[in-house]
Amino acid sequence: MGGSYHAESIPEPCAAVAQQAMLLSQYARRLKRRGWRGLVWLEGSPEQARQQALALWQAAQWQAPLWVGDAAQAPVSPSLPSRKARTRLGAEHQLIILDASGHQGLDPDALGALAGTVSAGGFLVLVTPSAWGRQPDPGYARFADYPWQWEALSAHYLARLARQLNNSRAVIRWQAKGGVTLPVLNKRPSPLLPWDDADCLTADQARAVRALVKLKRRRPLVMTADRGRGKSAALGIACARLLQQSDVQLIITAPRLSAVESVFARVMALCPDAQRDHPGDVGLPNGSRLRFLPPDVLTEQVAQGTLGGSGSTLLVDEAAAIPAALLTPWLAAFPRIAFATTVHGYEGSGRGFALRFRDVLERQAPQWRALTLDTPIRWSAGDPLESVIQQLLLLNAPLPVATSPDGERLPTVVLSQAQLAQQEPLLETLFGLLVQSHYRTTPSDLRQLLDGPGTALRLVLGSDKADPQAVLVTREEGGFNAELAELVARGERRPQGHLLAQSLAAHSGSRGALTARWRRVARIATHPQRRREGLGRQLLEEDIASAAEQGIALYGATFGAEAGLLQFWLALGFVPVRLGVTREASTGEYAIMVAKALNQAGQAVLGTLTAGFAASLPSLLAFELSSLPAPVVARLLATLPNPPLSTTERQAIRDVAYAHRDPVLARAALQALARAASHYALGQAQKEHQQLAAWAYQNQPLAQAQGEAVERLRQAVRQVIDACLLFPSEPER
Repeated sequence: MGGSYHAESIPEPCAAVAQQAMLLSQYARRLKRRGWRGLVWLEGSPEQARQQALALWQAAQWQAPLWVGDAAQAPVSPSLPSRKARTRLGAEHQLIILDASGHQGLDPDALGALAGTVSAGGFLVLVTPSAWGRQPDPGYARFADYPWQWEALSAHYLARLARQLNNSRAVIRWQAKGGVTLPVLNKRPSPLLPWDDADCLTADQARAVRALVKLKRRRPLVMTADRGRGKSAALGIACARLLQQSDVQLIITAPRLSAVESVFARVMALCPDAQRDHPGDVGLPNGSRLRFLPPDVLTEQVAQGTLGGSGSTLLVDEAAAIPAALLTPWLAAFPRIAFATTVHGYEGSGRGFALRFRDVLERQAPQWRALTLDTPIRWSAGDPLESVIQQLLLLNAPLPVATSPDGERLPTVVLSQAQLAQQEPLLETLFGLLVQSHYRTTPSDLRQLLDGPGTALRLVLGSDKADPQAVLVTREEGGFNAELAELVARGERRPQGHLLAQSLAAHSGSRGALTARWRRVARIATHPQRRREGLGRQLLEEDIASAAEQGIALYGATFGAEAGLLQFWLALGFVPVRLGVTREASTGEYAIMVAKALNQAGQAVLGTLTAGFAASLPSLLAFELSSLPAPVVARLLATLPNPPLSTTERQAIRDVAYAHRDPVLARAALQALARAASHYALGQAQKEHQQLAAWAYQNQPLAQAQGEAVERLRQAVRQVIDACLLFPSEPER
């Protein structure tokens, strides 16, 4: 790739700049002898800084140099826009110039992604303007919600980055029209442990490959690694060896196909006779095959029974970016399964994955194995670039200390973004709490947290007043004027932001959803050791009360439709107002929106929204939402209007339960029963109620054989009737 990167018309750098560039190239050679990489902070006038970066570009024969920034401002061609930084994942570059001084500003996600592609003896050069951090840059336009202009936002995030760079002893400082400050290099890293696998680059990787090739039935492997440890390569090597056996069928999944591109590339390199018909499908002449399936497709095929079963194998890469609720049915369907995930970084939180999924593993597969890759592949331990990037982006943000409750209810604390930005220890632990609680966190989320317009924070601090035990992050939405609301509802305008308000207007036509003022929950997280103590409920209740005092009309949230999570919000008095009709490709879940009215104006809007939701839900369940999980369906039925069962409906239900009436001809009555039963404490009949709801509304059979399916349905109806005491005087059966 580097061969295509040449300046078309390159002016000669001045002698001083050329000398500085040569000094840096010599320093790079010293880094390479240690297997390290460096971050160069080039600060000054954008034009001058770009010329100095260009001098460094010319100073050595760098492997695959890459210039990232605005093409119109880059002195080399071609260049890569920062929004395409993810396309370089899996590649290697010895020099990357990341120009954050131009029209694109700084993209934190690009910084995080590109840092992992720099090879030993290389530099990541961050170009910034003078006095960087005193004001927002053009990158803030990405989250400047209407009616905010990005120039008017705060710049706490950039100011923090500038402080971190100034204070770091590992950063190479290079001033435009100034000198170079080179850090003192520490002692060389210890030599690597030996290994005996020619395809692997570390003993860690060789150990992982052996474990993957020898996966045992009902003994899942959970492989975690920090970035750059060769996790995906280990998956690829293991796949290549398994595929060389006859008629092996492997399924691999990840949030995106691009996340496993390196796996397919390694298979193609190690299996010369392999054929790749399309990017997510590789076959060998011996009948073996490796297929990629996105999480939503995989989940549907598992539910339909077309995937899984004896002898099948599933590999899950970047498992932390997939909700644990989706991983559970996969665990049951595939006897041989491996989960691989990145511990830190923009791919997702492996730590959060381990915390959330450990209980499931202990219940369903107590003999599961854990394996960790510690040794870096592209660089050596003690690498300066890795340590700087982890601190800048908080990729290794620590989980706060869980303090034991002393019996008293701790008050919540409202914290401004400016206050949080000045308290680095609190910022680190708070972000660590958010990372471990959410299936997907990116470096850009930290910028949004510190500078997002309309963003507010409420915390429960521990008894030490230092460690956050729970946190609520909210954003303000709505408040559009009537003219703009009309244009948005008609699909003629789409102002930036306002997720809930705009989505409800676009899908239900509600103009009131846009003119009303909303407060939306962006994130809510509780320390894993303090869960089920009511801290999340406390945060929400106090914030809802505060929002009502401020004249906010509606309070809302959106999340993946999972039964337990839905029940949490319903118990707080929220009601569903919209349900997505397709699974999210990256999560495999349907998105649900819930809301709560805080005043009369909000109640008027909410009444319209809930009426529309109730009217559309039955038909959606019959068609677009026929694969919505039955526990979620059962929870949603409790939010629908519940008129008393009519005499005709009661007779039809009796005839199905105690006689021989065809259930299909009594579906409407059984739907009414499922809806009525959702308001009862069903005890041991909860599963039967879910089965009844799935059959009545989604036509999901209770068994594959018709006769058995009908008999099981009759039994389920009887169980539900008994649990609800609807017909206490039925004849003995």
